[in-house]
Amino acid sequence: MGPRAAPLLPLLLALLGRPDPGRAEGCDLQPVTGESPITLSYTTSTVPRGCVSSGSLGTDHEVHVLSVKWSKAPTVLLTVSVTPGADACGRSPVLVLLCARCFANITSRCPHLLIHTDAHLISGTTAEPPKASSEEELLNWAQSTYGGITSYSELRDPRWVQLRLGEDASSPPNCIPQNHFNAMLHLETEVFFHGVKSCSHGDTQSTRAAHIIHLQPEPSSLITEVNLSLSCPENHVSNQILILQSRANLTWSLSFKKCNIQVMASGNYKIMTIFPTLLPGELLPDTEQDLIAKAFEKNYSTIASYSAIPATTRISMEIQENKAAKKVTEMITPMTRLTPAPELQPHQLLLLLKPWTCTDETMEITIIKSHLKVIKDLDIKDITLRDINCQAEKNATHFMLKSPLSHCGTLLGGRGYANNELLIKLSKGTELQDIRVAFQCEIPRELFLRLFPTAAFEVPQTELEVNKEAFLQASMMWDDHPADLQLKDCWLVAPGREPVLLVQDGEAHDVGVAVLEGPPSSHGRKIWRFRFTYAVPEGGRIPFSATLKCKAGLQNNTNFEKVLEVTVKDTWRPPNSRGLGLAAVLGITFGAFLIGALLTAGLWCIYSRTRPISKLQPVSSTAPASESSSTNHSIGSTQSTPCSTSSMA
Repeated sequence: MGPRAAPLLPLLLALLGRPDPGRAEGCDLQPVTGESPITLSYTTSTVPRGCVSSGSLGTDHEVHVLSVKWSKAPTVLLTVSVTPGADACGRSPVLVLLCARCFANITSRCPHLLIHTDAHLISGTTAEPPKASSEEELLNWAQSTYGGITSYSELRDPRWVQLRLGEDASSPPNCIPQNHFNAMLHLETEVFFHGVKSCSHGDTQSTRAAHIIHLQPEPSSLITEVNLSLSCPENHVSNQILILQSRANLTWSLSFKKCNIQVMASGNYKIMTIFPTLLPGELLPDTEQDLIAKAFEKNYSTIASYSAIPATTRISMEIQENKAAKKVTEMITPMTRLTPAPELQPHQLLLLLKPWTCTDETMEITIIKSHLKVIKDLDIKDITLRDINCQAEKNATHFMLKSPLSHCGTLLGGRGYANNELLIKLSKGTELQDIRVAFQCEIPRELFLRLFPTAAFEVPQTELEVNKEAFLQASMMWDDHPADLQLKDCWLVAPGREPVLLVQDGEAHDVGVAVLEGPPSSHGRKIWRFRFTYAVPEGGRIPFSATLKCKAGLQNNTNFEKVLEVTVKDTWRPPNSRGLGLAAVLGITFGAFLIGALLTAGLWCIYSRTRPISKLQPVSSTAPASESSSTNHSIGSTQSTPCSTSSMA
């Protein structure tokens, strides 16, 4: 292939669905040496070294030996659970636990469990710990003390251990340790992973980060589903992605706690805490460099963690709080002002705090007042943006300001940044001074979803009303080639119901959906709008919440996904079925009117028949004969008419 063909390589790779490995250049994964950005553990029955034997069958005890080693000083309580085998607790079991420097809690339903350990136990009694400093000495001690060993397992960095009692006559007569030993028949453990790697793309300033878990292939593995539990800190940012690489026929069952994170999986996956519907994954590369390139292709320029772990059925992952931000907060909190920087100026503090955040539509400033106490002898009176009419609101704890990017003097620069200035009015005694702090706010390269109640698209909300039109807007800032960015699909997912495809390739896909014309693109921002109705048949179950999920993408198969969780509001039907319907109300009203009319007619008839005759004669005797005759005839006719409802009618 000649040099002129080289530019075709990225195109060919894109057509094949593979990332361009050149994207990973400049990112050399290195082990994390300081505080790890994540805490990760997984379950396994494969131990670094172990063995089983039938040597204890002819003795009074079955003997299980655990030797625990730590990569670093243990900070968690080790839990060891001993469960009875097929013959319950018929024979008195022995547990030998070598775990120096650790605290342990050993539980068992066998009342006669004998424990030898050098660990600090939370409860329970122990016998004399073994005097052994090596694996050989430990096994020799157990053999000489009890005459045989049932199992031996070396464990590294365990969180908990479940040991199942029982002996197998088909095991070898002697327990000879082997490397990478499968102890599935008698042991399962959850171990911490300390091999996390990370890297970033050169000198990038982006906060978009990827966490990659790469399950190592094992041809003999029978695992078909992996349960992953992910927890995040309180103020977890939403510009992160979790990439899960495994065999294509594997299912990932995900549980999130306080997390708003994008997911990309090579197998099928379901997010149990949002919607349990099985979602299709995509074909992901199976090498380290290609996975990094895939993350960069999705515009995540930092690999916050890369973890290559063995095949497992359960993974626990916890994303740690941003340490740098935590140190800044600790430095400026009043309780930690023992060593403050007295020379810290207001503009330095604000550049350190970076209290501004941007979306593709708005800029928001939030400053905690207690953080400003570091600035001694100065009182902040007012905060505005470059346009002094855009003034921050303040309460007892915060200064807050929110503005559209098109207002308040905000200038949109290239490469996804918004520029403005903070104007701060300070007072020191009677002296007033103004401080101007110029700043640059990054506009995330991510898809944004907003739900509106009307076609004016003015005030977004997170409530979706049943059987009522709703208006959804998807938008994204993409400076490079905005025309290449297209809305691929949008789904409405509710628990207990099949997902509804609303829009596909920019076209309405459902009967109740209409694609609307959005405003023209400006400054590289694309906007898509459509109208839909969440229809629930009468008597149908109405969920408490639902999820809107949209995907936008480029021609090179780079995709951006966003999930918007909404609460479902039912306002179209009466609050309960015991109230009166419209027909009943109209019927009662008409009946009351008819009864009133009949009573009035009856009373008038009775009154007319009982009036004195003299009062019925003409008032003047000089009236003409014709008039008198006519009057008498009329009265006579009235008197002769019977009082009946039929005549009144």
